[in-house]
Amino acid sequence: MYDGSEKQFSLTREGLSTRRRAKGGFLSAIMSKSTASIVLLCAAASFLAQPVSAADTNPATAPAEPAIKPAEVSGDAVVAKGKGVEVKRSQLDEAVRSYKANATAHGKPIPPEQMASLEPGVLDHLIQFQILVSKATDAENARAREDATKRLESIKTSAPSEQAFNSQLKATGLTVDKLVKNMAEQDVAEAVIKRELKINITDADVEKFYGDTNNAANFEQPEMVRASHILLMTQDPKTQKELSPAEKEAKHKTIEGLLKRARAGEDFAKLASEFSEDPGSKDKGGEYTFPRGKMVPEFETAAFALKTNEVSDIVTTQFGYHIIKLSEHIPASKVALDKVAPRIKDYLTQQEIGKLAPDYMAKVEKDAEVKILDEKLKPQTAPAGGPPAGHPL
Repeated sequence: MYDGSEKQFSLTREGLSTRRRAKGGFLSAIMSKSTASIVLLCAAASFLAQPVSAADTNPATAPAEPAIKPAEVSGDAVVAKGKGVEVKRSQLDEAVRSYKANATAHGKPIPPEQMASLEPGVLDHLIQFQILVSKATDAENARAREDATKRLESIKTSAPSEQAFNSQLKATGLTVDKLVKNMAEQDVAEAVIKRELKINITDADVEKFYGDTNNAANFEQPEMVRASHILLMTQDPKTQKELSPAEKEAKHKTIEGLLKRARAGEDFAKLASEFSEDPGSKDKGGEYTFPRGKMVPEFETAAFALKTNEVSDIVTTQFGYHIIKLSEHIPASKVALDKVAPRIKDYLTQQEIGKLAPDYMAKVEKDAEVKILDEKLKPQTAPAGGPPAGHPL
């Protein structure tokens, strides 16, 4: 079901955004363009195909390429080789580390019993990724770099703050330059696989999928409200411990004063920006757009009960004291085709890739005469939750 929004909600049932945001956060956008099959490939392959050097830990000074290349690492054995393909042990180790870190960040750590079959699967992805990238044209490379730079700006914009962006970037082990490079390579791999497989999803294909009654539930947008709030927390933001009764009383008196000012007609957004202690919304005038089931119950009930432009009484939740102003009730509806067409196209593209890619990748690997030089790394049974060994996408 389409919820009409990709925002992170500060008052979701999971908690305040900057304190309890689901692991992975806004940087999950790095690995996503709604083409799941491409993401599977790139998560293992392009997510650091080069080892990290000390210089890479500082985004301000890191070069566009790693200071130490695999070939320069002493004793760095080649584990797979073919025409236009060479994967070194350091590259595989780094890709495996990155894959495991990415899986853990998204709450899906690789079980210990699947570790043995993880490396062969990651290696297969690295091989296939090198093959795809080697087939890219100059125009595809240039376009991918430009798109990756734009995506970086979008990711930064969606981050709660520059500090939050840098923190999550550091957690992935990436620098800004490497992030852009990886995203560009992902785009290149996607462009090449589409071109090589001659995949062309038309507007008619998209319209047919959208109009199919079997898919109707995918485009239902539930009833939502657009509301703003001012929060004064009754917890210490650092320790998350409850404030003392005296401190709570002081906060309540302050919120009472703010309620009077809001009902007297003062600009609610300005009041929220100045006084609200919700870090996820104060810079946006306290505003959220959300359906039922997203926010904590007390907040949700109050917001949905308001009339347009009405200001609530003081609402108490586990986070503190709120006053809420409703801007708009948004009735349930079917999402317009133009809003979901890009996602439908990506989904249909994914389906075609899933059908055609295995045979194609098997052929190009054979043509490249790729040899796995370490017996332990030859394809095994695919690990659940990890990249499937022997499965290209």
